[in-house]
Amino acid sequence: MRNGLLSDFVVTIICWVWFTLGFILFFSWRYVAAVLFAHETESSIQRLNSRFYQVLFRIIRVTAPNHTWEIDEQVAAIRSAVIVCNHLSYLDPLLLIALLERHRTIVKTRFFTMPIFGWVLKKAGYLPASGKGQFAGMMIDQLESMKSFLQRGGNLFIFPEGTRSRDGKIGNLNRGALKIARLCNAPVYVLQLANTDKLFTPGKFLFNTRITNTISLKIIDCIQPTHPDNMPSTAILEQRVLKAYRKQQK
Repeated sequence: MRNGLLSDFVVTIICWVWFTLGFILFFSWRYVAAVLFAHETESSIQRLNSRFYQVLFRIIRVTAPNHTWEIDEQVAAIRSAVIVCNHLSYLDPLLLIALLERHRTIVKTRFFTMPIFGWVLKKAGYLPASGKGQFAGMMIDQLESMKSFLQRGGNLFIFPEGTRSRDGKIGNLNRGALKIARLCNAPVYVLQLANTDKLFTPGKFLFNTRITNTISLKIIDCIQPTHPDNMPSTAILEQRVLKAYRKQQK
């Protein structure tokens, strides 16, 4: 038991070292260069975010070999789409960022006020969860540019439940992302994640490295516009997404 806890502790510390020293030594200067010299700052920051987390997951794969990964290769090939995914662990958004170089997502508003991290979120074009107060202008700007962003190959991914599921079941969906898909006439990809919570459990600080586990990510549905400028209603999109998840739970 003590050896197991020691393993959990060591892996957790290695990951935190990457988050702090790894960022400072290997990535901080790249972010500054992207802001100062890149032709498109937002896309450059998004790619840097993706590469930063790609390294994180390489570290996790090496240091926690009992956890195997089954990632559908088609996920990384998604372009110009709104992506909805179930939510089990804090690792989930980091995994999608690692897989999708051109991306936007919705982040808890309080994170935008954090030093350095909040600056990166703003420069990456991420959306605050609330458009109230000082964040109203940011929300409006990002939504107004969303159609162009999607048309140029970017993806918007979101966890429509709004929080992590503690029992694996799908909760109520926020329709915001589905409304964006309809307004932008963009396809909706429905993804299913499994077992990230067994590696990094909600409410726990340490990674759980001791169990044998398979983490998977797959596409379980894709809702395409029936023809240009004719996307199903938001209610129909919601029903289709829920149907896809419920079918997987049977």
